[in-house]
Amino acid sequence: MNTHAAAIPALHPRVRSSSRPLSSRREQATLLTAFFLLFPGFFFYHTLLGTGTTGAFLGGYFAPISVLFALPLTLIYIKRMRRDPRRFHLVDLHLGLFLLYFAAVIVVNAAAGANRTIVGNHILGCLFIFNMFVIASFLDFAGRPFRLVGLLSLAGMSAVAFSYSVDGVFYLGAMGIAKDADALATYQGFARSYLITFLPVIAFTRSMPLRLLLHAVGAATLFVNTARSEFAALMFVIPIIEFYYSRHKLHFILCGLILFFVIHLYFDRILAALPDNRILELLDLSHSTSANKRHYLTVHAVQTILAHPLLGDYASYKPGYYSHNVLSAWVDLGFFGIAYLSLVTIVPIIPMFIREYFAPRHCGNFLLGFSMACVTVLLLITSHYFTDMLIGATLGASSRYFYERKYAKNRTPDLRPPAPRHPHLHQAMS
Repeated sequence: MNTHAAAIPALHPRVRSSSRPLSSRREQATLLTAFFLLFPGFFFYHTLLGTGTTGAFLGGYFAPISVLFALPLTLIYIKRMRRDPRRFHLVDLHLGLFLLYFAAVIVVNAAAGANRTIVGNHILGCLFIFNMFVIASFLDFAGRPFRLVGLLSLAGMSAVAFSYSVDGVFYLGAMGIAKDADALATYQGFARSYLITFLPVIAFTRSMPLRLLLHAVGAATLFVNTARSEFAALMFVIPIIEFYYSRHKLHFILCGLILFFVIHLYFDRILAALPDNRILELLDLSHSTSANKRHYLTVHAVQTILAHPLLGDYASYKPGYYSHNVLSAWVDLGFFGIAYLSLVTIVPIIPMFIREYFAPRHCGNFLLGFSMACVTVLLLITSHYFTDMLIGATLGASSRYFYERKYAKNRTPDLRPPAPRHPHLHQAMS
């Protein structure tokens, strides 16, 4: 029988044992390089720039690096889809449709004479979202290479922030020694690099002591960085992560309540011990100059929406003077744009939450997608522009979760009773 089977080529297809693993290793190397050049690389480049070590030989850095990796990431996506068409999920489809709609709006308004700076920023925004989608879809965040470099990068970024902070504030521009000060990133850029590196590292960290250490160092780093939105996002996602990993949910809730009352009891002492920086403005935003400016920009966006409720009014503001929340999508893309963006961002996380958040088995891919979605929704509501690259990261992680849950070997097991092997009892007995 074995001899007969060996004579049938179909039963023994030829498999190139080394080509696919080698290709996969190259893809992972490209994805890993792209991630760490875009985020920790951005942080360290601007550290060198802010300390006067080097000039802005790559300009603002993020755009040229994104353009550099655009083609390799596109090819990786195409190869993965050809290799396994099941990877193409509805999340991929709807993100693609949103980006096509966005691109069409850009082209039409650019032809009509829209501000070129805003048009250029939107083109780059599409690229950033796509690049992050591919990276989050295919990079092995649970693998040793990412874990090692991720932890080292977080340690390095924290060390830089603490070393160059003055009176509890990390802002290299205040040193006044940057060779190209106009190209130096703001505190938001530094915070973005840290937060986007932190989320995939923490999602796959099973050790509670290490997670607590990462939480503490991350919160301290973003505190001295003074980026209020990213600090708030980190503090928002910490209990989500810890509640998910906790074995005894009720005990976690009780500990959380105790911690809340202790902080409330000693709140004044805690505040007195903290250095005075703009993070503390979160306690009373009425005294925040930037918060008041953002409120004014939101009011202007609402006025624009009321005047143009269906199609919006593309680029009807000066570059940089956009509404710092999701209403910016309504202004530039119209009602359909903000509605579609909201659905694309929110709808995938609903079944993820229902299926996984209280499941007995912990899944890093779920936690990554869900935590990124929570952060993305919070930031879009409160402070970030609608071209936020976290949208791409969230949808990429979500697409990966749905694929691996359904097809991967390590998917969460189905706990329903197994189907009968025989449709009729007499077949089982015969």
